[in-house]
Order: sequence, then C-alpha cells, then structure tokens
Amino acid sequence: QVQLVESGGALVQAGGSLRLSCAASGGTLSSYTMAWFRRAPGKEREFVATTTGDGGRTYYTDSVKGRFTISRDNAKNTMYLQMNSLNPDDTAVYYCAATPYYGRMYSSTDYGYWGQGTQVTVSS
Repeated sequence: QVQLVESGGALVQAGGSLRLSCAASGGTLSSYTMAWFRRAPGKEREFVATTTGDGGRTYYTDSVKGRFTISRDNAKNTMYLQMNSLNPDDTAVYYCAATPYYGRMYSSTDYGYWGQGTQVTVSS
C-alpha cells in the first residue's frame, strides 16, 4: 500500500554535500518509523539512520554521526537525509524504508516497505 520514491542522488566530489528525499504515498507518514539504508558495490545493505514517526528520536550508524542528518516533514509526507562532508566510502545506492512498528530497528529485516534507491557517487 505504501509507496516510497527516493530522489537527490548525484555525483559529487569529496567534501561535498547532498540532500536525499523520500516521498511517500498511500499512507500516513507519521504512522511509520522511517530509515535510510545503503548498499555499496560488493557490500551488503547496511543501516544508515532512522527516525520515529514524529521525528522526535533519531539514530545513526557510527560512520555517519556528525555528518548526516535524518529528518521528516509529515505534512509533506517526505523524509530527508542531509549528507555533509561526503567521502568515497559513502558511495552507494541509498534506499528509503518504512515500517508501521516501533522500537530499536536497525536491521533491513525490520522494514517491509522500500523505495527503488538513488545513486550517490563521491569522487576522490
């Protein structure tokens, strides 16, 4: 029922910034825990960040703390990932994910709704 579409991926140089967006339809965004995951070449899909339905709590993987910020605008049914100080290790396809449940959800198996992904490439 819930459909997610990511946008904002691009080719950027190291040290640059990007803002990814995830537009949702078919559901009320405030009812869902949301997250960003990424899959780098030759790597498994990994957790990046998550936020509660009201945006009151956020959690980040250690490698992006202090550089990335997850946020949401429920009135617009949109979630964002602001990425600063990008480095080549951030190169990956970034995916938006959602679940109607709540708690400590840092695994891809916790999420049942996924977008198609948006490519982020960081050159050195």
